[in-house]
Amino acid sequence: MTEPIRILSDLHLGHKVSRIEHVESLRPLIAGAGTVIFNGDTWQELAKPWCVRAAEMLDELKRLCADEGAEAVFLSGNHDPGWPGRGWVELAEGRVVATHGDALFFASSPWKREIMLAPEKVAELWEQHPGADSQVEERLRVARGIAREMHSQEFPSGRHVLQRAWDAVVPPRRAMHMLEAWASQGRKGVEFLEQYFPKAQVMIIGHFHWPGCWSIGDKLVINTGTFVSPNPAHWVEWRGGLLRRGRVIEKEGVCRMGEALDVWRFQGRDL
Repeated sequence: MTEPIRILSDLHLGHKVSRIEHVESLRPLIAGAGTVIFNGDTWQELAKPWCVRAAEMLDELKRLCADEGAEAVFLSGNHDPGWPGRGWVELAEGRVVATHGDALFFASSPWKREIMLAPEKVAELWEQHPGADSQVEERLRVARGIAREMHSQEFPSGRHVLQRAWDAVVPPRRAMHMLEAWASQGRKGVEFLEQYFPKAQVMIIGHFHWPGCWSIGDKLVINTGTFVSPNPAHWVEWRGGLLRRGRVIEKEGVCRMGEALDVWRFQGRDL
């Protein structure tokens, strides 16, 4: 992959609550990149109400990347599990790993109603992949299976934040699972690295729609957030031994790279 390598996640193209109404608004984020990694949930593959428009926007995104001379790398997420390939990318000689993040939890998205109501189905999918505890390829296959077989059947009726908030807290157990996932994503990311990528130092995820950065021991977990309100999107860039993270500035229908919040320099095997 050609540097600079930029990483974005959770565009949710085509979804009615995605802030990306026009793919052209992403041009400033892509311009100047050698490679753009779209780290899962790029489009709404499984949502029947929006999948046609989502597919059209996905084609527009591919053309935009080609127009800017940027290689587009798409990783699978729980909303678009059909991407071919491994489902993760390693940078910096394996010291940095990018994957969507739905494989961090046993149930992938434990707050989803379909998953809450059928834990036995989740267990069955795990049984079909006995190597998932030790082989990351199998672990990602479990996550993709959960995404395909237990995707949302109903969707909130409105775009308003209050309507979506009400949907999130009913039933109350759903809200509890969300809060637990947000609070533990850093620790779960470190556990995932130790289990599947013990030599890696950094994990870049999305999925939880909660941007942030967690340093635990000698490991670092970065979440790039989402383009779905109310949470913001962040960008990550790898260039010349430097890993940078910053906010995406969304103004007047255009998305741009804001100034860097953090910069990490890699020297030898150390961060």
